[in-house]
Amino acid sequence: RSHLFYVGQRNNSEFTNFELKLYIKTEKGANSGVYFHTAWQKKGWPAQGYEVQVNNSHSDWRRTGSLYAVLDVRDSSAKDDEWFTETIAVQGKQITVRVNDKIVVQYIEPETVDYPGMPGRRLSSGTFCLQGHDPQSVVCFKNIFVKPLP
Repeated sequence: RSHLFYVGQRNNSEFTNFELKLYIKTEKGANSGVYFHTAWQKKGWPAQGYEVQVNNSHSDWRRTGSLYAVLDVRDSSAKDDEWFTETIAVQGKQITVRVNDKIVVQYIEPETVDYPGMPGRRLSSGTFCLQGHDPQSVVCFKNIFVKPLP
């Protein structure tokens, strides 16, 4: 596995409220994800923030657009070998995920959260991370846009 963290100058790599839009293409069997409110770390799965799934046909049943292990989607609104968009918006305690402009997840984080095995899974602030899940997962990202929101 491998992860690509945003460490650029925009907002000093710290985002709280934002809209992130990515163009993505997966090959058959690919598994990936987009983390937000996370922090750079040298190894392991990102321990902080949430993950939005990128998976149209991998054996993991959580499909593209899932708020991984929080609010999961069983059917993908995207297809392998075709470019699609995934848009993640965070405003306060609300997370909205769109795939090809269709809302697939709307989630409001409760006052207290406890996701077993994931103590850092909560809204706060942080950077973004693109997941390279495994060597067999071929995923392309392009035209990545972020807009900070008040």
